[in-house]
Amino acid sequence: MSTYSQAGVDIDAGDLAVQLMKEHLKKARRPEVVGDIGGFAGLFDVSALKKFDKPLLATSTDGVGTKTEIARQMGKYDTIGEDLVAMVVDDLVVCGAEPLFMTDYIAVGKVFPNRIAEIVAGIAKGCQKAGTALVGGETAEHPGLLAEDEFDIAGAATGAVDEKNLLGEHRVREGDVIIAMPASGFHANGYSLVRHILKTKNLKLESKIEELGKTLGEVLLTPTEIYSLDCLALINGIKEDLHAFSHITGGGIAENTARVIPQNLSAIYDRGTWSLPLEVQYLAEQGGVPQSDMERTWNCGLGMVAIVAPEAADRTIRSLLARGMSAFVCGEIQKDAGKRAALEGNYKAR
Repeated sequence: MSTYSQAGVDIDAGDLAVQLMKEHLKKARRPEVVGDIGGFAGLFDVSALKKFDKPLLATSTDGVGTKTEIARQMGKYDTIGEDLVAMVVDDLVVCGAEPLFMTDYIAVGKVFPNRIAEIVAGIAKGCQKAGTALVGGETAEHPGLLAEDEFDIAGAATGAVDEKNLLGEHRVREGDVIIAMPASGFHANGYSLVRHILKTKNLKLESKIEELGKTLGEVLLTPTEIYSLDCLALINGIKEDLHAFSHITGGGIAENTARVIPQNLSAIYDRGTWSLPLEVQYLAEQGGVPQSDMERTWNCGLGMVAIVAPEAADRTIRSLLARGMSAFVCGEIQKDAGKRAALEGNYKAR
């Protein structure tokens, strides 16, 4: 006789995981959510879209890459879900869309109910920070494909924007100013390089980094900043003077900014307007990472940028500061300088 449990799948553990996560899921709702978690599909009342003249749906999907391995090694699972939400919803808001709802997918080698609940708690917390509803998800047990303590997570979200308010390169003009919103750390990009440095230089996650006052593992598990509500506040407050956002993820500052710059213009960043984060400087020095590679792999301190009309720069910064988000001018849009986006000068000394 063969049973599902003998094949490595524990249905009872999966049911317990669902029960443990339900309290967290209640916190990640919006009024438009219909029904409770547990059905075959999440339901969302889209009658709210009637407020738009021509609503456009926006969708995004992502994961957190090999940052999950750091979480596994640290045995800390309550923050990685925030990274997932950030990676997904902040891609949506870049085009001007309000993130409405999200679903997640968690694949594990073996279901440990409390661990699943911790991951989902992080996702729910991230959705709260983003003003996004978590309407459903899936936990899949893959014995034999993943080791018992291995896992991966992914998510997808849907948002909406009125066509007339769509942001992007079609609105960017020469003379526009680039406003930076600082990153909270490495976010969830470039962890394959991070792990390569850890391995080749024999760096330990439990080692204390004196200048940061934290262990290396704590630094690397710092949750990704979630910018969606700050960006939505600018969308509603700055209005037509807000031209574009760029979410600084894999590929770094220049490559991500180039995605929202028209062909006849260039986004020029002045490195002298901010200091390279200590954690980035530390790992770059430990690993002997060239600056060019560092800047194409990590965010180097900038997590999101807004491109605004020059007369709106001060208003943009004041609006963000009022919300508790640091912000500063870090560059401008110029006539085509040979690259759609580039960094110039040296980083500000500490």
